[in-house]
Amino acid sequence: MRLAAYSDDPYVRARGRVAAVMPFALFLGGLRQSVDGLVLLGRVDPDAAAGAIASAVDLPETVEFAELPWWEDLSRPVGMLRALPGSLRTFWRVAGEVDAVLLFGPSPMGLAFAAITRLRRRRLALGVRMDYVSYIAHRHPGRRSLAGIAGALDGAWRLVSRTAPTVVVGAGLAQRYRRAHRLLEVWVSLVSDADVAAPARGAPGADGPVRVLTVGRVDTEKNPLLLADVLADLRAGGEDWTITVCGDGPLLEALRDRAARLGVADHLDLRGFVAPSAGLGELYRDADMFLHVSWTEGMPQVLVEAWASGLPVVATDVGGVPAAVGADGGLLVAPGDARAAADALRRVATDEALRARLRAGSLDRARQHTLERETARITTFLAADDAKAPA
Repeated sequence: MRLAAYSDDPYVRARGRVAAVMPFALFLGGLRQSVDGLVLLGRVDPDAAAGAIASAVDLPETVEFAELPWWEDLSRPVGMLRALPGSLRTFWRVAGEVDAVLLFGPSPMGLAFAAITRLRRRRLALGVRMDYVSYIAHRHPGRRSLAGIAGALDGAWRLVSRTAPTVVVGAGLAQRYRRAHRLLEVWVSLVSDADVAAPARGAPGADGPVRVLTVGRVDTEKNPLLLADVLADLRAGGEDWTITVCGDGPLLEALRDRAARLGVADHLDLRGFVAPSAGLGELYRDADMFLHVSWTEGMPQVLVEAWASGLPVVATDVGGVPAAVGADGGLLVAPGDARAAADALRRVATDEALRARLRAGSLDRARQHTLERETARITTFLAADDAKAPA
């Protein structure tokens, strides 16, 4: 099977080739191991910032790439409309060269590509990795027009899913798309089978501060400013805690300023984007526990990365996270509640039996949801003989 895959994520040119701004493209690239050929389609930013270029990740050399005209995002519809004719021409060509198409959305371009896939009489599958309505609401607060567009796109995507096999990330989206023609729930994982290994760890704080790690975009829907509040709460009683933040984004300076106002700037280690090749794995292994404070999620891939190092996890009770965490994969807290997050971290630090249980549960989850396993499940699902699939 030759497969084409698309998501709205941007790409850049780096090191003489197209590279991905969002790590999700590497997950899509992992599909190549179990198909005869893979073409990724994406829009390439011609004026990408130096930071975006430096942090971009290279795609596997075995993956083909079809470049689409650049447009910024849904909040700038004029640019998207300009890019539409060229995007449709490129997709029409690619669709004629593959057996099946996997489109991650909802998105206006994705809906147009779905229509072309049908016209080309190729197998169509949809993908969903986030609660799109919630994502837009948190990313563009107060923009009612965008919220309305997001709701319409979400409804259209769910309607198309009733006639197409659909891959969703996390249990929350599985419930939302329960009426899909066929449904597969997956986790996004960049952890390979060989990456699952936990280092020996002593009690948190035994040889210095208690080290908390968080990894992700420093952007609105991730609620990064809460990290400063959590750290201030943790240190209020005189205990020695640090939080290391790996990620870049528009709220990085605001997070730095908030930490300074709360008097914890010296204990908040802002690393910016850290690539796996630049020591991200070592940061996971050196940490005592992992914290994730998003407002909205499907099933965040960074949880799998944390679990692969046997880290106890504290995460917000959103999206597909509760089902993934289960009884022994971490502690859940309400989104936006700094005190609850700090109290959960303290529990992990002081309860040896709890840490042992969470570490064992973490490793078990990571082994079950590696990149190889998750992408193989998707390609098996897409290749399944389904007599009811539309022609």
